[in-house]
Amino acid sequence: MSDKPASQHLFADALARVQAICAALAAEGQWPAGIDFSRVVVEPPRDASHGDMATNAAMVLAKDAKLKPRDLAEKIAEKLRADDLVAAVEIAGPGFINLTLKPQVWAAELRTMLREGASYGKSAVGHREKVNVEYVSANPTGPMHVGHCRGAVFGDALCGLLDFAGYDVTREYYINDAGAQVDVLARSAYLRYREALGETIGEIPEGLYPGDYLVPVGQALAAEHGDKLKTMPESAWLPVVRAKAIDMMMDMIKGDLAALNIKHDVFFSERSLVETGNNKVTETIDFLRAKGDIYEGRLPPPKGKPVEDYEDRIQTLFRATAYGDDVDRPLIKSDGSYTYFASDIAYHKNKVDRGFLDMIDVFGADHGGYIKRMQAAVKGVSGGKAALDVKVVQLVRLLRNGEQVRMSKRSGDFVTLREVVDEVGSDAVRFMMLFRKNDATLDFDLAKVLEQSKDNPVFYVQYGHARGHSIFKNAREVVPDLPEEDAVRAAWLGSAPVERLTDPAELDLLKRLALYPRIIEGAALAHEPHRIAFYLYDLASEFHALWTKGRDLPYLRFIMTNDAEITRARLAMVQGVVSVLASGLAVLGVHAPTEMR
Repeated sequence: MSDKPASQHLFADALARVQAICAALAAEGQWPAGIDFSRVVVEPPRDASHGDMATNAAMVLAKDAKLKPRDLAEKIAEKLRADDLVAAVEIAGPGFINLTLKPQVWAAELRTMLREGASYGKSAVGHREKVNVEYVSANPTGPMHVGHCRGAVFGDALCGLLDFAGYDVTREYYINDAGAQVDVLARSAYLRYREALGETIGEIPEGLYPGDYLVPVGQALAAEHGDKLKTMPESAWLPVVRAKAIDMMMDMIKGDLAALNIKHDVFFSERSLVETGNNKVTETIDFLRAKGDIYEGRLPPPKGKPVEDYEDRIQTLFRATAYGDDVDRPLIKSDGSYTYFASDIAYHKNKVDRGFLDMIDVFGADHGGYIKRMQAAVKGVSGGKAALDVKVVQLVRLLRNGEQVRMSKRSGDFVTLREVVDEVGSDAVRFMMLFRKNDATLDFDLAKVLEQSKDNPVFYVQYGHARGHSIFKNAREVVPDLPEEDAVRAAWLGSAPVERLTDPAELDLLKRLALYPRIIEGAALAHEPHRIAFYLYDLASEFHALWTKGRDLPYLRFIMTNDAEITRARLAMVQGVVSVLASGLAVLGVHAPTEMR
């Protein structure tokens, strides 16, 4: 495991070595040709007392080798013991192999961290493959609410993660501007227009949007058109008002997203699919019909639904069952208009036509039933070449000291995203939205995220980064040459005698740091940014614990006034912590403060 290239992290290097040993044994033992070594993994053992790494090599290759797993494990172990960086090899259970590495491995990995700085943990696992991530896509009918917030943060953090892991990421927002809801928006804005002209409009009628966020739209329409719109029939004023209202709502939404440091690359209009001269929905249906994926037929009544909700008629159906869905899906309503699903198929075909064969859609909790049909649609329009992963974000319960927060006056019936960000800041919102797996309901307590305690994960992680910088500041009494600028300091500490970091608590921290590149790759492949948040909290906890230990055990203090060299070694370790915390927080779109009050 010596001479590890900078581009290959420790676990990847160990895996390559184990696979090379297995390939050598295959050649020696004349195993059958074409054995798949990709099934072999090297990972941290579940129990840290079992060593630093574990591999399943003997378990997955025993059949090919025509050996018992334990017998094959012994052969692999024999070759691993010859590696000068392996301290011990043990065979566990039916044939798992546990490795303990020599301390200098962790010292060498720390030097790699210092050398690579902000690039440490970056991966090429994405191979610059194009991936389209569509997230938020809230209807342009008002400000974003706290429910949208979770999908927005999750999607954006996922993009940051994929980018760091070597993918070519496009961040996309699908504007639902072609449905009935935008006509309701237009009629609601028209009332506010009349109000801006001096009319008393009274209470907003049922079925229209009551929030006062439409007042500026009415005022803008009045300033632009005077009273001209009042003389027009609805068929004439509706498109004008609708376009203005959508534009202003999207500006508001983009402002709300900017407050969370979220910026999309593409805003795709649903209306553009049907208003660009050639109807893309019709075009897509014709394309699928020519492939034999569309037919006219009847659907069985949906299970669990009242009979009166079901219309037994000949319909235009997409053969979704051919691509893994439970039932075939209608594309045209009884009034002749397209279903939402038809537009969604056309939209995803557009993505395929733009060269995206890897797509991720972030759905809200109420769209779980839509997943299979969209995955079927993507397979259908791409001839099976494209894949769609759908991530569902569950609901957010907004609390203050354990009590549910009341609705917003501004919006009429929900709490706005902007109100939450204004109260607790974007960092707290982003980190806490990621500190739980996306498919689990989240309780977000506004009081809790402002606490300065271990119980507040975002504070605890950011404080870890700030504490590191505080240590650097205090250390200059012992190490006056310690540079202030981060990259210069990391390079300067690269020559520190890090082999002197031999205490078990120090080695545990170095091992935790060395996990970071593996965590990045695993999280990126699984599309799970919460893994980064969990890892950062564990790293910060371990760092704080070691600092606290130094108060009780003076020989473990980071700054030793009588030993400049061990101080330099420990400062190198602190630099590793600071670099990885800053890197992980940046991936999640959260700031890494150098001081906290």
